[in-house]
Order: sequence, then C-alpha cells, then structure tokens
Amino acid sequence: MSDDPAESVTDANAESETDAASDAAAQAAEDAATDADGEASSAESAAEQSDATGDGPTVADRVAEYDDDLAAEVAALEARVADLEAERDEAEATAEELQSRLKRTQADFQNYKKRAKKRQSQIKERATEDFVERVVTVRDNLVRALDQDDDADIRGGLESTLKEFDRILEDENVEIIDPEPGTDVDPNRHEVMMRVDSDQPADTVADVFQPGYEMADKVIRAAQITVSKGE
Repeated sequence: MSDDPAESVTDANAESETDAASDAAAQAAEDAATDADGEASSAESAAEQSDATGDGPTVADRVAEYDDDLAAEVAALEARVADLEAERDEAEATAEELQSRLKRTQADFQNYKKRAKKRQSQIKERATEDFVERVVTVRDNLVRALDQDDDADIRGGLESTLKEFDRILEDENVEIIDPEPGTDVDPNRHEVMMRVDSDQPADTVADVFQPGYEMADKVIRAAQITVSKGE
C-alpha cells in the first residue's frame, strides 16, 4: 500500500466500486434464473391443463418429439384407457337400469302378494258361506222334526237329516273315523280312553266311544276308543 493518503483513498474507492459491480452482476444473474424458472413452471402448468381439457398435444405427441417407438406405446395406452372408460360408463348405465328394473320387480311382487292374500281371503269367505248355506238346511229339518207331536215317530226324519248332513261332509272331503271292533289301533287317528275286557284280540279296538273326523288327510278330531285287554 502507498504511503500517500490521496493514493490510498483512490485505491479504496476502486475496490468499493469493484465489489458493487460484482454484487450487481450476481443479483442480475439470480433474477434471470428466477425468471427462467417461472417461465418453465408456467409452461409445465399450461401443458397439464392442455392434457386435462383435451386441447393441444397429447402425451404421445410430446413423447414423439424424442422417441417414436415410445410414443406409439403411449398412444396405445391412451387408446386403451379411453376404451376402458367407455366400458365403465356403459357398465354404470347398465347397473342403473338393472337397479331400476329390480325395484319395479320388487314393487310388482309386493302388489301380487297383496292381491293373492286378498283373493285367498275372499275364497275362504265364499267357501264358508257356501258351507253354512248347506248346513242351515240340516238345522231346518231338525227344527221341523222337533215341531211334530210328541207321539209322532220322528226317527225316519232324523235318519234322513243325518244322511243329508253326511252328504254335505262328504262334499267337503270330510271322512268319519269310526273303526270297526278288532281293528288295529292307529295313534295318529285314535285316542285311547281306557283298556277293557273284550272278546276282541288284545291291543285292538274294542269299541268306539266317539267317532272322529278327517279332512284332506288331516285329522280334525281323533276317534275316542276303548282297547281290548284280550280274553
């Protein structure tokens, strides 16, 4: 360093100017880099928006700028994705249609059940009404028989009324359970009241205390019987 004060001041000023110039150059370079990054980001964002909206070049188009074979593979994948999306849309539409048809079918079935139940109820009411209409004629005959004089022989009328009543039961598919003595005991159709001394074989029907009734293979009332002890 020079001993001259004026020369020292000049050297210091020169160094200061050099440092300032260096700082200005560094700041300019940093600003330029920032602008370049911003432009690159803007370009990338624009490319992504272009892909999302379908405008502009596709991924395959951009890849083709560098590798034709890879671009062909990318184009095939893009076509496959488009096909799968179309299949998905078609499947969703079919599922919605099937769901709608299922709901309609369920509603139709519920309505059918209600109609069937109402029809069964009507059939039952009409069947009961028809049965009562035929039974009341039997009652009328019994009333007429009882209206006769005390010394009148009403047995014939009662027998005729009983035959009419049996005919009505037969029309209704009702069978009388009235086993003959000596018949094997059927626990499904016979109710054993007691065991008695009888000339019938042991463990067979000795006598019928009260007949039973069976309708359409269903026992309405079991016949009450006595069972032989044997001789």
